[in-house]
Amino acid sequence: MRTNLVVGVVLIVVGIALLVMGLRAFDSFSSQFSKFFTGSPTDRAVWLTLGGIVALIAGSALTFLSPRGTRS
Repeated sequence: MRTNLVVGVVLIVVGIALLVMGLRAFDSFSSQFSKFFTGSPTDRAVWLTLGGIVALIAGSALTFLSPRGTRS
């Protein structure tokens, strides 16, 4: 199997996991508490969500935009 394909699929899986964790962190008690007093969610929730989005984009780019005709 090609290295780019394997790394891309792993990044997609990690991205989905981080995104789910980030969205769950947005609904946590500490995030709701932070939103009540500061108007913004916790840093952890924001970073997990952003990391998940970046990993999904990078994994998708490696998986679907890599050259098909080359041999590794």
